Amino acid sequence: MALNGKTAVVTGAAMGIGKAIVEILLQNGAKVAILDMNETIGHCLVETLTKEHGPDRAMFLFCDVESEDELKAAFQKTIETFGGIDILCNNAGVFNEVTWEKTITINLMGTIKGTYLALEHMNKLTGGRGGVIINVASMAGIGPLSCCPVYTATKHGVIGFTRSFAAASVASGYGIRINALCPGFVQTDLFSAIQSKLGQFSAMAGATQELIEKLGVLTIQDFTAGLTALLLKVTCLTENHL
Repeated sequence: MALNGKTAVVTGAAMGIGKAIVEILLQNGAKVAILDMNETIGHCLVETLTKEHGPDRAMFLFCDVESEDELKAAFQKTIETFGGIDILCNNAGVFNEVTWEKTITINLMGTIKGTYLALEHMNKLTGGRGGVIINVASMAGIGPLSCCPVYTATKHGVIGFTRSFAAASVASGYGIRINALCPGFVQTDLFSAIQSKLGQFSAMAGATQELIEKLGVLTIQDFTAGLTALLLKVTCLTENHL
């Protein structure tokens, strides 16, 4: 398989898009560390994946991406268990215009923290073997969504950070390929809760629904098709670094 011998870390990985990313990685031969705060669902997922893909392919690690200490511990445990980190998927994210500070710390700061930790381990300039980072952004990072200014700001930030880091990696020779995925509406628990998380922008609920009806809603399968193509493409392009 294309990712045999590779190890991946996925944040926010117990459900939804994160779970789909984990399944794609395992199907293509990788070993995966599943980082999430939902311990019950996370451990159940590992049990299911072990039955499907065999033992010692996936493990669950409790991790809040707002905590740099917990991220560091999860990365270290992954290295100790699987022998390194080749792929990082910064997927953890929330949609909440009410507790908007948390939206910023998880969506944007969590992505930055994860990327910088990956750089410590992957950077070829400091003895690493290179790797791939995929940041899950959103169409809200490309064009503004009027119902969610803070969520939009975080996803614009993720895209800007990804572009800048990519340029730095090429210029400096880190040996790390970084890309951002920008899906539209995807049928997940996060999507289902949008209307209840608009806060002071709840008056935009009708306009939001109209946009959903206009653009449609992707299934997880639609999303994973694009993810698979990107993951295998960037892995191929960085094979010398992996």
